[in-house]
Amino acid sequence: MRRHGSSVETRYGWVIVFASLAVHSISLGGPTILFVALKPIAADLDTARAVPSLAYSLLMIGTGIGGIAMGWWMDRRGVMQPVLFGAVMICLGALLASQAEGRWSLFIATGLLMGLLGKAAMIAPLVANVTRWFDRRRGFAVAIITSGQGLAGALWPAVIQYFNDLVGWRGTFLYFSIFAAVTMVPAAFLLRPRPPISPSDRPAAGSPTDERRVLDLPPHVAQIMLWVGTIGCCAAMSVPIVHLVSHVTDQGYTLEQGAQALSVLFMAAFVSRLAFGMLADRIGPMRTLLIGSVSMAAMLLAFAFTTSYPGLLTAALLFGLGFSGIMPCYPLIIRILFPVSQAGKRIAAQYMFSAVGMALGGWLGGVIFDLTGSYSPAFLVAFAFNVVNFAAMSIVHVRHTRLRFSLRPA
Repeated sequence: MRRHGSSVETRYGWVIVFASLAVHSISLGGPTILFVALKPIAADLDTARAVPSLAYSLLMIGTGIGGIAMGWWMDRRGVMQPVLFGAVMICLGALLASQAEGRWSLFIATGLLMGLLGKAAMIAPLVANVTRWFDRRRGFAVAIITSGQGLAGALWPAVIQYFNDLVGWRGTFLYFSIFAAVTMVPAAFLLRPRPPISPSDRPAAGSPTDERRVLDLPPHVAQIMLWVGTIGCCAAMSVPIVHLVSHVTDQGYTLEQGAQALSVLFMAAFVSRLAFGMLADRIGPMRTLLIGSVSMAAMLLAFAFTTSYPGLLTAALLFGLGFSGIMPCYPLIIRILFPVSQAGKRIAAQYMFSAVGMALGGWLGGVIFDLTGSYSPAFLVAFAFNVVNFAAMSIVHVRHTRLRFSLRPA
């Protein structure tokens, strides 16, 4: 593998990036079935909408908790083994979901198999691994992998809506299981080579951190601030992601139009995430994150008060442009603040709390609708969570900036 000058980057690093993007994007098909077919699933199982919403929440919680173990596995054996295992579990989970006869079998399929044992290997380990392959274009590389959310969201809703109409939600889960098996498993073997950056390497040059203090705080306090920020942003963003299709159809529009709105949101997110990754390499991940947070807050208010289909499409487009730039920034911030030897476990822990936020927001959206008969209050609650994100990450940015200036030579 050739390196470029003094950089650790090699050509095979881009193979790692795009193989990671592929498995991450494909893995998101399972959760997307829960979005698009939320109402049919609830009707078929004779339950409230909170039940498929909770299935999604359990999947996200399982993803977060399992990510800790997958990150530990990656640190010791490389990323291929956990990703291969996770791919098989996702296939089995989708197969079980296709046979679900009640809420508990659906919860086991989504929360345990697809989440805890499956999707847990599809984001935190992949991102932590790629940060060790890149130094000059780390933000862009991370953005490509995390843009799988946008790519999957742009492609999967229309596909799932087509199959849902053709064979129902159970058949959709079955066909997804087969497709995942023949694509994700081979792609996992491309991730076998070890990264050129060893876990013992030091933090990036110029980082104002040491083993005892981070942001002039105990390391666990600094990490908790990041956790608060990510719960705030993820709880906010998951309300439109999980419930946009249902919200659009509740306004009197078709399921196809609802899926189209979700595709617009995720296509904008895909483009935006790449742009925000390059922006993070230029102005830093903390400033980039705050820009995305402000944009997302504005569109949550728009969702709460917009009912026309053109207005909903516009809000979906602008929301996708805003929220997408946030999540790639967290692993980049962790690489700035903490030693690379801690990257795997800290990035995995960060994604665990992002999963908690996504689960909380997705579940609350369904509960608030069941209580009020409208998604507008849910979008306002999401806005409040977004304010928490902006406040927490503003404190991180201010402390980091002050510390950098205080360390400059007189």
